[in-house]
Amino acid sequence: MEKWLGKYANFFYAALRFVSGAMFACHGAQKMFGVLGGTKQTAALMVTAGVIELVCGILIAVGLFASPLAFIASGEMAVAYFKQHAEASFWPIINRGELTVLYCLLFLYIAARGSGILSIDALRGARVKR
Repeated sequence: MEKWLGKYANFFYAALRFVSGAMFACHGAQKMFGVLGGTKQTAALMVTAGVIELVCGILIAVGLFASPLAFIASGEMAVAYFKQHAEASFWPIINRGELTVLYCLLFLYIAARGSGILSIDALRGARVKR
């Protein structure tokens, strides 16, 4: 498979960055505005989470400062996991924290890899890791 798909790896990464950022922004929109089946949050911690998810998600999706913002998003997901899920069970599949764990590790990968191609960082000539 790598022989056939490997030459498109940078494009697949760009799609992964865009889709994961956009979906993360949707979680933020749920918390901030009560849209997309969510409930508008008023607790300070949840509002903070909503702002991080909305802003970081949009900017990760378009590839603007993706590394530092993905690192922040990854940290938020780690905190969310331990505050909301871990006390129920060690296993994410049991405590319903599997999405949180996946976002945490995915954003850590994006933080390490950078914006990549098809990003605003690439357009503005910023140093983009490949």
